[in-house]
Amino acid sequence: MKLPLGYLLLAWLLTLPPLTSVADVSDYRLGSGDVISITVFGEPDLSFSNIRLTDAGTVPYPFLGEVRANGLTPLGLADAITRGLRDGYLVSPRVTVNVVEYRQFYVNGEVRSPGGYAFQPGMNVRKAIALAGGRTERASNRKMYITREGQFGDGQRVTLDTAMRPGDILTIEESFF
Repeated sequence: MKLPLGYLLLAWLLTLPPLTSVADVSDYRLGSGDVISITVFGEPDLSFSNIRLTDAGTVPYPFLGEVRANGLTPLGLADAITRGLRDGYLVSPRVTVNVVEYRQFYVNGEVRSPGGYAFQPGMNVRKAIALAGGRTERASNRKMYITREGQFGDGQRVTLDTAMRPGDILTIEESFF
C-alpha cells in the first residue's frame, strides 16, 4: 500500500529533534542582567517592557517594591507578582513575564576576541567560539572548559556541541603540541 505524500512528510517531521525543547524554556532561571517584560492583562499602568534585573536579581514593581527574581523561572516570577497584586490591589490579576534579552555569557583564553556576548537560545560552544572571532593558532582543540554561573573551580570539560547557558564562562586553553 502506498502512503500519501502528506503522511510521509508528517512522519518525517515528527522524527526531527525540536529546535528548542519546552523544558529548556520553562526551566530557565532569571538572573542579574536579564531584561524582561511584565504584562498584567487589562492593566497598562502595571505592565512594563525592557526591565533589566538589578545586580541583586530584583525588579522594582509598583505597590510591591523590589521583587526577588533571581533564581526564579519567568513563570515563578509571574506567580509572585500575581500573589502580590491579589493581596489588596487586584481581584484576579493575569500576569505574564517574558525574557526580552538574556544575560551575557563569556569567552576567554585562546580566542581572537575574548569578552562577553549576548546569549541566544540554541547557543553552543562552537557558536560561542565563532562569536569570539574563532580560535587563535595556539588554541587547543580539546582543552575547553565551561564554568557555570554560581559554580567555583576549574569548570567542566566540554565539546564543541555542548550547550551554553547565560552567565557561563567558556575557557579555551592553549595547546602545547
